Amino acid sequence: MTTDTSSPPPSSTTSAPTCVVREEIFGSVGVITTFTDIDDAIAQANDTDYGLAASVWTTDLTTAHRMAAAIEAGTVWINTWAEMSTGNLPFGGHKQSGPGREGGLEGLDTYTQVKTVRIAL
Repeated sequence: MTTDTSSPPPSSTTSAPTCVVREEIFGSVGVITTFTDIDDAIAQANDTDYGLAASVWTTDLTTAHRMAAAIEAGTVWINTWAEMSTGNLPFGGHKQSGPGREGGLEGLDTYTQVKTVRIAL
């Protein structure tokens, strides 16, 4: 008998440990938490030093747009997650998740330097 050890078994808890919701964890981790209203959900999402990506699940398009604009993350997926096959879109984080972007026109900014030259004739 072979056992797959590539990912840990799912677990459930009544309250998520702070590190799971506030740190940038790479791996098979999904957190579902409660909130009182949209403002509380946004506050919880932004209560971290990181901001690589976020996922919002809703049937209300107005809520989706509001949350996508307010969440401090480089990528916000709506009703999906980890969808990276959407063309050459810019990808990068906010806060301590790293400055700059890869891909898209924004990715070229890393290789450019803006200069202003003003001449009075």
